[in-house]
Amino acid sequence: MDLNHLFNSLSPSWTSAVMLLSFFLYLATVGSILPGKLVPGVTLSDGTRLHYRCNGLLSLLLLVLLLGVGWQTNLVSPTAIADRGLELLSTTFIFSVLVTLWLYLVGCNSRAKSSSLKPHVSGNIIHDWWFGIQLNPEFLGIDLKFFFVRAGMMGWLLINLSVLAKCILEAKLSQSMILYQLFCGLYILDYFFFEEFMTSTWDIIAERLGFMLVFGDLVFIPFTFSIQSWWLLTNKVELTTAAVIANCLVFLIGYMVFRGANKQKHLFKKDPKAPIWGRPPKVIGGKLLASGYWGIARHCNYLGDLLLASSFSLPCGISSMVPYFYPIYLLILLIWRERRDEARCAEKYKDVWAEYRKLVPYRILPYVY
Repeated sequence: MDLNHLFNSLSPSWTSAVMLLSFFLYLATVGSILPGKLVPGVTLSDGTRLHYRCNGLLSLLLLVLLLGVGWQTNLVSPTAIADRGLELLSTTFIFSVLVTLWLYLVGCNSRAKSSSLKPHVSGNIIHDWWFGIQLNPEFLGIDLKFFFVRAGMMGWLLINLSVLAKCILEAKLSQSMILYQLFCGLYILDYFFFEEFMTSTWDIIAERLGFMLVFGDLVFIPFTFSIQSWWLLTNKVELTTAAVIANCLVFLIGYMVFRGANKQKHLFKKDPKAPIWGRPPKVIGGKLLASGYWGIARHCNYLGDLLLASSFSLPCGISSMVPYFYPIYLLILLIWRERRDEARCAEKYKDVWAEYRKLVPYRILPYVY
């Protein structure tokens, strides 16, 4: 691909803008009207709690159904996203920049006193734009932080399905592509099945909404997590039976650790006395869970996340590092995030955190790190 062609492919278009805005409009509409479990968020510093309508799975299944009907009636092309991948990437990036500039300006002018909307202005424009000013900004009654992460996860699946359709139409379907699509599809469906667990994650309860989160949700998640599907579209990989079995084991173990650890944390926050692995939970200082996965290693859920990320790349073989961008990036990110978490927890829990560290000395990787 020459530079001219690459530049043209990257140039945003009105078509890609309409596709993106139509996607957001759909999510905003169905997110407000479809039935779903109303989940209370964590209690904020001022004693208030946000409530989240967790109907993401129903929204996603309805969207896929509507797109399938549109394909059968020739209203939409199943490869529309795959055909305009770079256009959509640049369009979404521009949208992320614009929306975070708007969030910055609105935040600076806010006089709200609530924990959700109170502006936190450091005086450093770049810092405030990057990390955000408000915890839970809204637009037309929609919690934007929850909305954007939902859009990113759904966008990842839509890109994958479009690339899969292109692969089938071009007669390039392979065992590797099937494995990758299966693992990612199960992971994303599981994410929305347990969507309420997202309401207790650090991003939702503590991070303010700025460019870091908006770009991460709308650009990084869908467009970089799908690199493997793009790579497999143009590269043929032959896997041995042993490689397939090993790949499936990595996915299953990663899923078990990731989902199990996150579920234990979420249930503990709802009911600190709920049994963990059939036994009463061990709690440090009445605040910190030290049972189950959280008694084996601090941030054990990160290990599950890394194993899952690796399982998405392993179907691509080992001939190139390109499909391994996601797990390599995630490893760097999670080590950085783990250190931020450690510092914040040490400041927040003080002696209780020191006691927890003595009881659970390992970080992410049990018995090693």
